[in-house]
Amino acid sequence: MENLNHPNYAFFQGRIVPMEEAKIDIRTSALQYGTAVFEGIRSYWNDIEKANYIFRLEDHYRRLFESAKIMMLKINYSIKDLCDYTIDLLKKENYSEDSYIRPFAYNGDLNIGPKLNKDSQDLFIYTIPLGEYLDLSRALKVCVSSWSRVPDNCIPPRAKISGSYVNAALQKTEALINGYDEAITLSFGTSFISEGSAMNLFMVKNETLFTPPVSNDILEGITRNTVIELSKEELDLPVIERQISRTELYTADELFFCGTGAQIAPIGNVDGRIISSNEIGKITKKIQDIYFLAVRNNIKKYSKWCTKVI
Repeated sequence: MENLNHPNYAFFQGRIVPMEEAKIDIRTSALQYGTAVFEGIRSYWNDIEKANYIFRLEDHYRRLFESAKIMMLKINYSIKDLCDYTIDLLKKENYSEDSYIRPFAYNGDLNIGPKLNKDSQDLFIYTIPLGEYLDLSRALKVCVSSWSRVPDNCIPPRAKISGSYVNAALQKTEALINGYDEAITLSFGTSFISEGSAMNLFMVKNETLFTPPVSNDILEGITRNTVIELSKEELDLPVIERQISRTELYTADELFFCGTGAQIAPIGNVDGRIISSNEIGKITKKIQDIYFLAVRNNIKKYSKWCTKVI
């Protein structure tokens, strides 16, 4: 459960300040037009060590810089600077639970008009306690959304652009209104799977993992990359990146979402078709178990991914 006393602090305009001081002007372009990019990063509490570990911190900030480049935003900090500020922020919050980190680089221009202004940018970071974004205790009931994934030549999905998440909000809200937990989206104008509303998707068929390629308008997920590596290295599973048709989902052995927020979330029902007896599949469970060991620095082979908050 979220601790309502947090967050107490934010990194804002070059320093860590009390949260109530981290304010932006209501005229700001990022608020008016969605001209901002962001990341979602998790920190996991290791109860044995009584320590927090931030998962793939540098990789997330590297992707933030790539998103910023697409949006012509200049971040006036190095990746190391942002990693250090994030660690300092978590030390001040002093969480003894899992938490979520939100860096946000934005266009701070105050003039009317949707444009990318290279001369007026800023960045903030805040954190919140966060457990499960999706219920991982059961297999999810999902639908294929009537809202397609926004294509690269409209709003680049490989960048985490704040304005583009209106697309995800339409998909997720439609699913919830209709009694589903989540949505799966199609690439625009096709019958091929893109991803979930805000997470990547994997299909298990004949003990092989399949996932849509980056050319299908997906976010190049860091958790997706983690799943691919863990599946190959720890489970000796083949992983194939290829287009997946909508109806392939209905005959899959297993399906699961993955993402920083979603983590490893099993799917048991797609458009009324039962997948894996409406339970978490055995391969999905193995991947989930290994993933949660890795993110808490309980597999030393993957300590390279874990940054200790000290």
